[in-house]
Amino acid sequence: MPVQTRRPSSSRNKSKPAKVAKAAKSAPASAPTNLANETARMKGAILHYLRFKLGRDPESAGARDWWIATAIAVRDRMIDRGLDTYKLHRKNNVRRVYYLSMEYLMGRLLLDNLVNLGLHDATVAALASLKQDFNGVRAMEEDMGLGNGGLGRLAACFLDSLATLDLPAVGYGIHYEFGLFKQEFVNGHQIEHPDNWIIYGAPWELVRPELTQKVQLYGQCEQVFDDQGNFTWRWLPGRTILGFPYDIPIAGYGTKTVNILRLWTSKATEEFDLHTFNAGGYIEAVKEKVESETISKVLYPNDKTESGKELRLVQQYFFVTCSLRDIIRRHFSIAGNSWDNFYEKTVIQLNDTHPAVAVVELMRILLDDEGMDFERAWSIVTRVFAYTNHTLLPEALEKWGVPLFQRVLPRHLLIIYDINHRLMEQCETRWPGDNAKKAAVSLIEENGHKQVRMANLAVTGSFSVNGVAALHTRLLRAQLFPEFDALYPGKFNNKTNGITPRRWLRACNPRLSALITKKIGTGWVRDLDQLRRLEKLADSPAFQDEFMAIKRANKVDLAAVIAQECGVEVSPDALFDVQIKRLHEYKRQHLNLLHILALYRRLVQDPALDIVPRVFLFAAKAAPGYDIAKSIIKAINAVAARVNTDPRVNGKIKVAFLPNYRVSLAARIIPAADLSEQISTAGKEASGTGNMKLALNGALTIGTLDGANVEIKEEVGDENIFIFGHTVEEVEALRARGYNPWHYYERDEEIRGVLDWLGSDYFVPGESPNVLASVKSSLLEGGDPFMVLADFRAYCDAQAKVDAAYRNQRHWARMAILNTARTGKFSSDRTIREYAEDIWKLKPAKL
Repeated sequence: MPVQTRRPSSSRNKSKPAKVAKAAKSAPASAPTNLANETARMKGAILHYLRFKLGRDPESAGARDWWIATAIAVRDRMIDRGLDTYKLHRKNNVRRVYYLSMEYLMGRLLLDNLVNLGLHDATVAALASLKQDFNGVRAMEEDMGLGNGGLGRLAACFLDSLATLDLPAVGYGIHYEFGLFKQEFVNGHQIEHPDNWIIYGAPWELVRPELTQKVQLYGQCEQVFDDQGNFTWRWLPGRTILGFPYDIPIAGYGTKTVNILRLWTSKATEEFDLHTFNAGGYIEAVKEKVESETISKVLYPNDKTESGKELRLVQQYFFVTCSLRDIIRRHFSIAGNSWDNFYEKTVIQLNDTHPAVAVVELMRILLDDEGMDFERAWSIVTRVFAYTNHTLLPEALEKWGVPLFQRVLPRHLLIIYDINHRLMEQCETRWPGDNAKKAAVSLIEENGHKQVRMANLAVTGSFSVNGVAALHTRLLRAQLFPEFDALYPGKFNNKTNGITPRRWLRACNPRLSALITKKIGTGWVRDLDQLRRLEKLADSPAFQDEFMAIKRANKVDLAAVIAQECGVEVSPDALFDVQIKRLHEYKRQHLNLLHILALYRRLVQDPALDIVPRVFLFAAKAAPGYDIAKSIIKAINAVAARVNTDPRVNGKIKVAFLPNYRVSLAARIIPAADLSEQISTAGKEASGTGNMKLALNGALTIGTLDGANVEIKEEVGDENIFIFGHTVEEVEALRARGYNPWHYYERDEEIRGVLDWLGSDYFVPGESPNVLASVKSSLLEGGDPFMVLADFRAYCDAQAKVDAAYRNQRHWARMAILNTARTGKFSSDRTIREYAEDIWKLKPAKL
């Protein structure tokens, strides 16, 4: 299909160009030494597990049976390499990084593992010889319910890069029985359902019961005196539970290294009380089992209640103490290791503040279990931990009420007081008599009710603190932690986030991957900077045709998903305008919505209005307790229902909100996107990684100068991105003057018109207008905390530039190609290499 030089038509022709159809068959290239032998070996393994693991023969097996058998056959290869990796690391007594994260958004693993192991072609051929369609088989895999948003997806990308770069590493987290939730829309409202992702089994996992750990909680502390009259604290725990480990092997690409992700599930020390059961107490007999297993039941339980807060704190302590004990066990299992070289062999990376309690738990182990003095223990702790901060929102920095902390972890609170006492002495030395500085860095916040500041604990107990984008790190030092930056010169540094190109281009976009490989070879998969070689093709009409034909074919595929999931028919020739990310006010999905309303209003007032046909696509989940975010979801769905059925619009705009956003859905959306919405309030987004994934796949960014958008702009060039809105400095100045959203409402007729329209019952006939009024209210009476109205006009102007640019498809193609060619910096391989060299001092260990 030739690239258009005029405005795209609204035709719904969904034919796939011949050259694209050929590219679609060109699966990610993997070249085993002998494809025929490898195919026969995979076929035999699949049939073996089908029969002896699942009790099925080929005639009776269903698609899910084929998936499980195939996954186990692939896992066998990973286990083999994993054992070799373990032996090498143990033999050389390597320094290892332990990555602690509350979430890992792994998605589906079959395709990624096959690509990384070089077994893709052989497995596809083996299944074909058994009359099984590979895509049908892999569709049976459930997304792993181990993560929520960017934090968890980043952790998954990092695990991929650590193995690919042959770096000794172990990831630690929680083996959640249920993921965040499965999202359904009922009358436009978000409804949450349990995400029982392991209901059909999890063939990637290996159970390690022999490595079970004990976790103690609650209770009280008492003073114990020695024969010289000196006292120490003794913790008398009130409850003990077990941490039961599951391992997931993580294969590197183009290497034999296989690391592991170890996940902990909670179990009772006594699962069944037979005496109580026999006495008729059937429910009481399993009470301890139920209470203990609740800890690893759900990712991020709702913390609007006190019991929810308590469960979150218990979750965090449970996973870090299991992980620390496992790290210590691993260290001392090698002859010659001791506490004297613990920090030489161990570095523990805290992925955000959730695992920060690990700092005080390691102190407790060293003080109470090992009998060390405070100074020696603290010198070990502060040479082991490194902390990555992922948020600039003060309310997102975890704090625990002192009464709650004291009830759950009484000994740990005493240690925190000791750490804080020494910290205050440091502050007094640095700033004599400056109580304001002390209050800022204190581990205990005393404004109102006392709270333990976990971010301050992480900063104090770590030898390195890093932000995740250049702007984010600057703001960390200048706004969030300026006193700590002055107290600990050199501790803060930047490590801009990245994404794995194996998942987010090679696997998810096989058409584009095949085209790139045809032009520049396969080296880009491990060295994403090689994409720069595509720049010379950006002006080639032939390459533009191929590139845009692939984009259109991906849009045809996504159009089918939209039709199936939303019942909305969209044209692949329209501009696909995509905003896919966690639903939060600072990410400003409601700014996008106001622009849609403005376009809709213009169209109904002038049906002949000449605009580029556009599909506005959303996918996002709102936290169950986040009421205004859920109202924004309802508003988008309500507007979509009107827009999509209004004959006056004549199909020029369509709005679709795909339910149950997850990794496998993102992999369908990202290759098809034309425009990437990255429109957070400047200074609020730490980095963002969706912006990187979309740009890598040839989507142009419309965004503010926030997070990694700043660095994307630097890489792709000002002319290949649409930047708008107030900068960080302008946001701060506007807030300092006293931001008043009513000013914009009263002076901009279009703002006033769309907000009043949204707040009426027009979009919710038969329902209370108050259903959507809360969105309007948050922007006016609520003070518009994220300055949506302040940026509305600039956003509309930027969108007009998008419209103009898309009319010239040759020019758009060039910009899209340059976005793909110039995003090599945003590989997670680069990020991990920087962590390894600058923070972890980690060397590769290659088989």
